[in-house]
Amino acid sequence: MTQEALATAAATASLQTGHKGLATDWADDKQAFQVPWGKAMMWIFLLSDTFIFSCFLIAYMNVRISTTVNWPIPSEVFALSFGGEPIPLILIAIMTFVLITSSGTMALAVNYGYRLEKKKTVILMLATAALGATFVGMQAFEWTKLIVEEGVRPWANPMGAPQFGAAFFMITGFHGMHVTAGVIYLIVVAKRVGTGYYDRHRGGNYEMVEIAGLYWHFVDLVWVFIFAFFYLW
Repeated sequence: MTQEALATAAATASLQTGHKGLATDWADDKQAFQVPWGKAMMWIFLLSDTFIFSCFLIAYMNVRISTTVNWPIPSEVFALSFGGEPIPLILIAIMTFVLITSSGTMALAVNYGYRLEKKKTVILMLATAALGATFVGMQAFEWTKLIVEEGVRPWANPMGAPQFGAAFFMITGFHGMHVTAGVIYLIVVAKRVGTGYYDRHRGGNYEMVEIAGLYWHFVDLVWVFIFAFFYLW
């Protein structure tokens, strides 16, 4: 019997089933779940962030339902004119399209990252960051229009319920901060991929690209809910 066969036989003999086997595995300091720590920590962070955004949206819905003052109609408030009749929600639609497109480029970046195609990974990550920056720029334009032209404030709203301004600036502002942080995060990771940092320090493992992708897809998903609850309701 070869040494390899003896080792296999010994490992098989040591296996135990049931609760006793589970206790033995944990006592042997075995990794119960094959999930890298970086990815696990990102999932925990995203879970906690999900609770925060859920609280914001639930609070918004509660205010929207309980207010006795007329709530502004989003299709009118967020209409934009290009020299003719105002087009309802046109800017919001473009913003949503840009953010959803960025999810596609991020998914491709992760794909090429695991193929170790460095150049394509960097280009797609920078394209994702550029789309995210475009989204933030359009959001800044939207804020400027509401503040300067419409006179909306977090504590006042000339178009109806004063809670409208508080809910709008809190929810979209918090999400905008996440997008801005994501843009910076993507640029940093892309730079490290391009300079070979992960080749030198992680043995060519581009797992960090996927972790950045998890964050970015979460930000995009949250916007879908904000879009549905705030702009379409």
